[in-house]
Amino acid sequence: MLSKLAEYERQLSEMDKKLSDGEFMKDMKAYTALTMERSHLAPIIDTMHRMQRIDQEIKDARELLKGETDADLIEMAKEELSELEKEREEAEKQCKMLLIPPDPLDGKNIIMEIRAGTGGDEAALFAADLFRMYTHYAETKRWKLEVMSSNETGLGGIKEIVVSISGKDVYGSLRYESGVHRVQRVPETESGGRIHTSAVTVAVLPEAEETDIEIRQEDLKIDVMRAGGPGGQCVNTTDSAVRITHIPTGIVVIQQDEKSQIKNKAKALRVLRARLYDMEEAKKQKERAEARKSQVGSGDRSERIRTYNFPQNRLTDHRINLTLYKLEQVMNGDLEEVIEALKIASGEEALKDA
Repeated sequence: MLSKLAEYERQLSEMDKKLSDGEFMKDMKAYTALTMERSHLAPIIDTMHRMQRIDQEIKDARELLKGETDADLIEMAKEELSELEKEREEAEKQCKMLLIPPDPLDGKNIIMEIRAGTGGDEAALFAADLFRMYTHYAETKRWKLEVMSSNETGLGGIKEIVVSISGKDVYGSLRYESGVHRVQRVPETESGGRIHTSAVTVAVLPEAEETDIEIRQEDLKIDVMRAGGPGGQCVNTTDSAVRITHIPTGIVVIQQDEKSQIKNKAKALRVLRARLYDMEEAKKQKERAEARKSQVGSGDRSERIRTYNFPQNRLTDHRINLTLYKLEQVMNGDLEEVIEALKIASGEEALKDA
């Protein structure tokens, strides 16, 4: 990793020369792009300098151990060496994170869709558990979460829920959650104590701005209808529910949670725009990844990405062979260790292809 330091320093020097050139500053688009590139490269160089310093200190500590005979000094040197090795490991981990090429989508807000799959009522209950897990995680990150639509079961489960999550680097953190989440546990309704396996599908879509993707009015078929299911007095007496069909792709979005037809239409368009944008990005990603043998977080909704084994308090992410025996904490929103590991694995794949 440190073998690239000299090259990075040369690149930074060239960037600084350009940025100080009055003529170059006149092209604001190029100037802004180069400023962003510099802001990505500078922390990498700083971290590599830190790694070099730690390496030298480790070398000095090991040399001291070779010639020392005093038992107390040897013990002190060993403790210092242990601390330095931990610091070096953390610095390398940080450097790997910084080396991940920035993705313009990472800063986008998201639309998350959670759907119960195989497993009946137990799958619906686990969908509700996943929704609470992401809600708690969003709270720790100080993100804003808004339920756009939901279809609940009578037992406290969720057949399907669509939420928007907004804040800093939301997509960059949650993009790898797309896929099939498998749960293994004894359902509350199981009298025999047998472990059941159920599945829930999660889709994470970057929320698109109106300028990101064009939706032509002539491509839309909009139907209004009376909302179904439990609700207020006017739910079943007014045509407030909205169904939008995008004719070219066949995508259908239904919104009925609001009593206002206008609000339901606005929400439906947000979801439609996100799904269309996700389709376009998936095409681009597939083209970029054709040469890869493996890819973290391909976004394939049918890919089994994770298993939650409650009897063993175990979480396993199958894409990166990560196993943690802290399932209870994870379900309470402590997702950071999993997400950081996925980011690093993704970055390492990206670096191989760079």
